[in-house]
Amino acid sequence: MSSNIQVQRICQHCGKEFIARTTVTQYCSDTCSKRAYKARLRACKVEQSNKETQRIKNQPIEELKVREFLTVTQVSKLIGCSRQNVYNLINTGKLKATNILLKKTIVKRSDLDKLFKEPTNRTQPEGIPETQKQELNYWVQDGGFDIADCYNFTEVQRKYGISETALQNLIKRYEIPKIKKGWFAYVPKSVIDKLLS
Repeated sequence: MSSNIQVQRICQHCGKEFIARTTVTQYCSDTCSKRAYKARLRACKVEQSNKETQRIKNQPIEELKVREFLTVTQVSKLIGCSRQNVYNLINTGKLKATNILLKKTIVKRSDLDKLFKEPTNRTQPEGIPETQKQELNYWVQDGGFDIADCYNFTEVQRKYGISETALQNLIKRYEIPKIKKGWFAYVPKSVIDKLLS
């Protein structure tokens, strides 16, 4: 039994207006229906290809996550930084590593995990020589200041607009205690604020 319904619709493929015989017709012709079907298949294949490409790209990372020992290159891929940054972490003592051969440095996966689990508000900074750690302990025991209560030289220069030479002279003249950590030297905030404010 044929339908006498005539409905104005817009083709989902070509966008032209047409008269349909049912309320669910989506395409104006068989040609548009076939073209839309092919476009859906193509989009599905492209999506599957993209997913496969992404899976292949992520596969090395997933393999690295389950390894117990990693090379410097593997660590850099895993945490998304350069090899030089990994060597900097090793040289400052933040990341433990072992040289097993002349040019072969390996990192234990558990040590890498510890690096990201450690609290950020440490009172005694890591990656400094033992002698400096002892100096810092003596400094604190003698009524000194915590690293969190100190400025580094750059911060003092920015805040008070003085040169590094002037700051060095000020430290010598007033015998302001300072502690070195890596590239930075720290001075107590309260003492500097009192002198320069």
